[in-house]
Amino acid sequence: MCWQRYPTRGNGGTSISRPVQTRVNERIRIREVRLIDENGEQVGIIPTVDALQMARERGLDLVEVAPNAMPPVCRLMDYGKFRYEQSRKERESRRHQHVVELKEVRIRPKIDDHDLETKGRQAAKFLNGGDKVKLTVLFRGREMAHPDLGKALLDQLADQLRPHGTVEASPRMEGRTMTMFMAPLKAKVSVADREREREKEGNRAREQEQTSDENENPQGSQAALQDHRNGQDHAHEGNEEPQPAQEGIAGEATV
Repeated sequence: MCWQRYPTRGNGGTSISRPVQTRVNERIRIREVRLIDENGEQVGIIPTVDALQMARERGLDLVEVAPNAMPPVCRLMDYGKFRYEQSRKERESRRHQHVVELKEVRIRPKIDDHDLETKGRQAAKFLNGGDKVKLTVLFRGREMAHPDLGKALLDQLADQLRPHGTVEASPRMEGRTMTMFMAPLKAKVSVADREREREKEGNRAREQEQTSDENENPQGSQAALQDHRNGQDHAHEGNEEPQPAQEGIAGEATV
Protein backbone atom coordinates (compact mmCIF):
# COMPACT_ATOMS: atom_id res chain seq x y z
CA MET A 1 0.00 0.00 0.00
CA CYS A 2 1.33 3.44 -0.90
CA TRP A 3 0.18 7.00 -0.21
CA GLN A 4 -0.78 9.65 -2.75
CA ARG A 5 -1.86 13.28 -2.31
CA TYR A 6 -5.23 14.37 -3.65
CA PRO A 7 -6.22 18.07 -3.95
CA THR A 8 -9.28 19.13 -1.98
CA ARG A 9 -11.75 21.93 -2.53
CA GLY A 10 -11.38 25.12 -0.53
CA ASN A 11 -8.87 25.76 2.26
CA GLY A 12 -6.44 27.33 -0.19
CA GLY A 13 -5.94 24.19 -2.24
CA THR A 14 -4.55 22.03 0.56
CA SER A 15 -4.05 18.33 -0.10
CA ILE A 16 -4.81 15.22 1.91
CA SER A 17 -2.77 12.01 1.87
CA ARG A 18 -4.88 8.95 1.18
CA PRO A 19 -3.77 5.33 0.90
CA VAL A 20 -3.69 3.87 -2.62
CA GLN A 21 -4.25 0.13 -2.96
CA THR A 22 -1.70 -1.80 -5.02
CA ARG A 23 -3.36 -3.24 -8.11
CA VAL A 24 -2.86 -6.97 -8.57
CA ASN A 25 -3.83 -9.38 -11.38
CA GLU A 26 -7.30 -8.61 -12.83
CA ARG A 27 -7.38 -5.18 -11.13
CA ILE A 28 -4.77 -4.02 -13.65
CA ARG A 29 -7.08 -2.77 -16.42
CA ILE A 30 -4.59 -0.97 -18.66
CA ARG A 31 -3.93 -2.39 -22.13
CA GLU A 32 -0.11 -2.78 -21.98
CA VAL A 33 2.45 -3.01 -19.19
CA ARG A 34 6.22 -3.09 -18.92
CA LEU A 35 6.88 -6.51 -17.40
CA ILE A 36 9.68 -7.67 -15.10
CA ASP A 37 9.86 -11.40 -14.39
CA GLU A 38 10.39 -13.07 -11.00
CA ASN A 39 14.18 -13.00 -11.47
CA GLY A 40 14.29 -9.24 -12.04
CA GLU A 41 14.87 -9.53 -15.79
CA GLN A 42 13.22 -7.11 -18.21
CA VAL A 43 10.66 -8.85 -20.41
CA GLY A 44 9.56 -5.69 -22.20
CA ILE A 45 6.26 -4.04 -23.08
CA ILE A 46 3.60 -6.69 -23.63
CA PRO A 47 -0.21 -6.80 -23.49
CA THR A 48 -1.64 -7.12 -20.01
CA VAL A 49 -3.54 -10.25 -21.05
CA ASP A 50 -0.28 -11.98 -21.98
CA ALA A 51 1.34 -10.87 -18.71
CA LEU A 52 -1.59 -12.33 -16.74
CA GLN A 53 -1.34 -15.58 -18.67
CA MET A 54 2.39 -15.78 -17.93
CA ALA A 55 1.73 -15.20 -14.21
CA ARG A 56 -0.89 -17.98 -14.12
CA GLU A 57 1.41 -20.44 -15.87
CA ARG A 58 4.16 -19.80 -13.32
CA GLY A 59 1.86 -19.82 -10.31
CA LEU A 60 2.62 -16.16 -9.49
CA ASP A 61 0.82 -12.82 -9.31
CA LEU A 62 1.05 -9.81 -11.59
CA VAL A 63 1.73 -6.82 -9.32
CA GLU A 64 1.81 -3.18 -10.40
CA VAL A 65 4.95 -1.66 -8.85
CA ALA A 66 5.14 1.69 -10.72
CA PRO A 67 1.62 2.89 -11.57
CA ASN A 68 2.73 6.39 -12.66
CA ALA A 69 5.09 5.14 -15.39
CA MET A 70 4.04 5.05 -19.04
CA PRO A 71 3.22 2.25 -19.45
CA PRO A 72 2.94 1.07 -15.82
CA VAL A 73 5.63 -1.30 -14.59
CA CYS A 74 4.44 -4.69 -13.35
CA ARG A 75 6.34 -7.57 -11.83
CA LEU A 76 5.76 -11.29 -11.43
CA MET A 77 5.90 -12.32 -7.78
CA ASP A 78 4.16 -14.18 -4.98
CA TYR A 79 2.15 -11.26 -3.65
CA GLY A 80 1.13 -12.98 -0.40
CA LYS A 81 4.74 -13.81 0.43
CA PHE A 82 5.80 -10.29 -0.57
CA ARG A 83 3.29 -8.67 1.81
CA TYR A 84 4.35 -10.99 4.64
CA GLU A 85 8.04 -10.11 4.16
CA GLN A 86 7.22 -6.39 4.05
CA SER A 87 5.20 -6.53 7.27
CA ARG A 88 7.95 -8.53 8.98
CA LYS A 89 10.60 -5.98 7.98
CA GLU A 90 8.41 -3.13 9.23
CA ARG A 91 7.95 -4.85 12.59
CA GLU A 92 11.71 -5.42 12.89
CA SER A 93 12.48 -1.80 12.05
CA ARG A 94 9.95 -0.54 14.60
CA ARG A 95 11.36 -2.88 17.23
CA HIS A 96 14.91 -1.52 16.83
CA GLN A 97 13.83 2.09 16.39
CA HIS A 98 13.72 4.43 19.36
CA VAL A 99 11.36 7.38 19.09
CA VAL A 100 12.85 10.38 20.87
CA GLU A 101 10.30 11.97 23.17
CA LEU A 102 10.35 15.30 25.00
CA LYS A 103 10.01 14.85 28.75
CA GLU A 104 9.34 17.78 31.08
CA VAL A 105 10.58 18.29 34.63
CA ARG A 106 9.01 21.19 36.55
CA ILE A 107 10.46 22.94 39.59
CA ARG A 108 9.66 25.99 41.73
CA PRO A 109 12.11 28.81 42.61
CA LYS A 110 11.86 27.98 46.35
CA ILE A 111 12.62 24.26 45.94
CA ASP A 112 14.97 22.79 48.56
CA ASP A 113 18.22 20.99 47.75
CA HIS A 114 16.89 17.47 48.37
CA ASP A 115 13.93 17.93 46.04
CA LEU A 116 16.20 19.50 43.43
CA GLU A 117 18.46 16.43 43.51
CA THR A 118 15.39 14.22 43.12
CA LYS A 119 14.30 16.21 40.07
CA GLY A 120 17.83 15.91 38.69
CA ARG A 121 17.79 12.12 39.06
CA GLN A 122 14.45 12.01 37.26
CA ALA A 123 15.84 14.09 34.39
CA ALA A 124 18.97 11.89 34.26
CA LYS A 125 16.75 8.82 33.90
CA PHE A 126 15.02 10.41 30.91
CA LEU A 127 18.34 11.37 29.30
CA ASN A 128 19.82 7.91 29.80
CA GLY A 129 16.73 6.49 28.10
CA GLY A 130 17.50 8.53 24.98
CA ASP A 131 14.83 11.22 25.43
CA LYS A 132 15.18 14.98 25.48
CA VAL A 133 14.29 16.89 28.64
CA LYS A 134 12.60 20.25 29.09
CA LEU A 135 13.44 21.80 32.47
CA THR A 136 10.83 24.37 33.52
CA VAL A 137 10.86 26.81 36.44
CA LEU A 138 7.35 28.01 37.39
CA PHE A 139 7.07 31.55 38.83
CA ARG A 140 4.13 32.91 40.81
CA GLY A 141 3.28 36.37 42.12
CA ARG A 142 6.30 38.23 43.47
CA GLU A 143 8.64 35.46 42.30
CA MET A 144 8.47 37.07 38.85
CA ALA A 145 10.76 39.83 40.18
CA HIS A 146 13.61 37.32 40.73
CA PRO A 147 14.30 35.49 37.45
CA ASP A 148 17.92 35.12 38.52
CA LEU A 149 16.80 32.47 41.03
CA GLY A 150 15.35 30.36 38.24
CA LYS A 151 18.48 30.71 36.11
CA ALA A 152 20.66 29.67 39.05
CA LEU A 153 18.54 26.54 39.57
CA LEU A 154 18.72 25.60 35.90
CA ASP A 155 22.49 26.12 35.85
CA GLN A 156 22.77 23.88 38.92
CA LEU A 157 20.73 21.18 37.19
CA ALA A 158 22.87 21.51 34.07
CA ASP A 159 26.01 20.85 36.14
CA GLN A 160 24.34 17.87 37.82
CA LEU A 161 23.25 16.41 34.47
CA ARG A 162 26.52 17.03 32.63
CA PRO A 163 27.48 13.28 32.64
CA HIS A 164 24.08 12.41 31.13
CA GLY A 165 23.34 15.13 28.57
CA THR A 166 24.20 18.47 27.02
CA VAL A 167 22.38 21.80 27.07
CA GLU A 168 20.58 22.19 23.77
CA ALA A 169 18.91 25.54 24.54
CA SER A 170 20.04 27.94 27.26
CA PRO A 171 17.59 29.19 29.93
CA ARG A 172 15.02 31.58 28.51
CA MET A 173 12.13 33.42 30.12
CA GLU A 174 8.71 32.89 28.53
CA GLY A 175 5.85 34.55 30.40
CA ARG A 176 5.73 33.06 33.89
CA THR A 177 8.11 30.20 33.10
CA MET A 178 11.82 29.84 32.43
CA THR A 179 12.80 26.84 30.30
CA MET A 180 15.99 25.03 29.33
CA PHE A 181 16.30 22.07 26.96
CA MET A 182 18.81 19.22 27.29
CA ALA A 183 19.62 16.42 24.84
CA PRO A 184 21.08 12.98 25.67
CA LEU A 185 24.70 12.15 25.02
CA LYS A 186 25.68 9.80 22.22
CA ALA A 187 25.97 6.09 22.99
CA LYS A 188 29.12 5.34 24.96
CA VAL A 189 31.41 2.42 24.25
CA SER A 190 31.52 0.02 27.18
CA VAL A 191 34.81 -0.69 28.99
CA ALA A 192 34.73 -4.37 28.00
CA ASP A 193 34.31 -3.51 24.31
CA ARG A 194 37.17 -1.02 24.54
CA GLU A 195 39.45 -3.63 26.15
CA ARG A 196 38.60 -6.23 23.49
CA GLU A 197 39.31 -3.75 20.71
CA ARG A 198 42.63 -2.81 22.32
CA GLU A 199 43.62 -6.49 22.59
CA LYS A 200 42.78 -7.09 18.93
CA GLU A 201 44.90 -4.10 17.89
CA GLY A 202 47.83 -5.44 19.95
CA ASN A 203 47.58 -8.87 18.32
CA ARG A 204 47.50 -7.33 14.85
CA ALA A 205 50.55 -5.19 15.65
CA ARG A 206 52.55 -8.22 16.87
CA GLU A 207 51.64 -10.20 13.76
CA GLN A 208 52.72 -7.33 11.52
CA GLU A 209 56.07 -7.01 13.35
CA GLN A 210 56.72 -10.74 13.04
CA THR A 211 55.89 -10.69 9.33
CA SER A 212 58.13 -7.67 8.70
CA ASP A 213 61.07 -9.31 10.55
CA GLU A 214 60.78 -12.45 8.44
CA ASN A 215 60.61 -10.41 5.24
CA GLU A 216 63.65 -8.30 6.16
CA ASN A 217 65.93 -11.26 7.12
CA PRO A 218 64.74 -14.38 5.32
CA GLN A 219 68.29 -15.92 5.21
CA GLY A 220 68.71 -15.59 8.95
CA SER A 221 65.40 -17.35 9.53
CA GLN A 222 66.38 -20.18 7.19
CA ALA A 223 69.84 -20.49 8.81
CA ALA A 224 68.29 -20.70 12.27
CA LEU A 225 65.92 -23.38 11.04
CA GLN A 226 68.81 -25.35 9.48
CA ASP A 227 70.85 -25.11 12.71
CA HIS A 228 67.90 -26.41 14.65
CA ARG A 229 67.57 -29.38 12.30
CA ASN A 230 71.35 -30.12 12.45
CA GLY A 231 71.23 -30.09 16.24
CA GLN A 232 68.44 -32.63 16.20
CA ASP A 233 70.44 -34.89 13.80
CA HIS A 234 73.58 -34.79 16.01
CA ALA A 235 71.56 -35.63 19.08
CA HIS A 236 70.04 -38.60 17.27
CA GLU A 237 73.48 -39.88 16.21
CA GLY A 238 74.84 -39.58 19.75
CA ASN A 239 72.03 -41.69 21.15
CA GLU A 240 72.74 -44.60 18.79
CA GLU A 241 74.97 -47.40 20.30
CA PRO A 242 77.57 -49.18 18.11
CA GLN A 243 76.71 -52.75 17.19
CA PRO A 244 79.32 -55.39 18.37
CA ALA A 245 81.26 -57.10 15.57
CA GLN A 246 80.40 -60.76 15.01
CA GLU A 247 83.44 -63.04 14.94
CA GLY A 248 83.47 -66.38 13.24
CA ILE A 249 84.18 -69.31 15.62
CA ALA A 250 85.56 -72.52 14.11
CA GLY A 251 84.55 -75.59 15.96
CA GLU A 252 85.92 -79.09 15.65
CA ALA A 253 83.64 -82.03 15.23
CA THR A 254 84.39 -85.11 17.30
CA VAL A 255 83.53 -88.56 16.18
